[in-house]
Amino acid sequence: MTLNRPCRTVLALLALAGLAGCNQSSLRISPDFGNAVMQDTAAQIADPDAHYAGTPAPGSDGGRVGLAQQRYHDNAVTQPSTTTASSGASIGRADNGAGAGASTGSSR
Repeated sequence: MTLNRPCRTVLALLALAGLAGCNQSSLRISPDFGNAVMQDTAAQIADPDAHYAGTPAPGSDGGRVGLAQQRYHDNAVTQPSTTTASSGASIGRADNGAGAGASTGSSR
């Protein structure tokens, strides 16, 4: 069976129209999809041309930076104090509620 030219054209157009429906996705994404990632990325990128009103930020004073470098060179850096999250007296005593509902024997 052979098809004439107008019939082939109509069939080709119908096939293209049928494929056009495949282009639309049934998945609907919110218009603000990805904004959180873009905001987090922007928050982590330093502005190389930042200008602040008032006094300069700590560490940008040349004299103080020079003194800090000299203390480092002379091995006279102030060591940080040791800190702990809890005192030694409470370690091992907290059960975090693990034994609240446990029963060791029968109460009958």
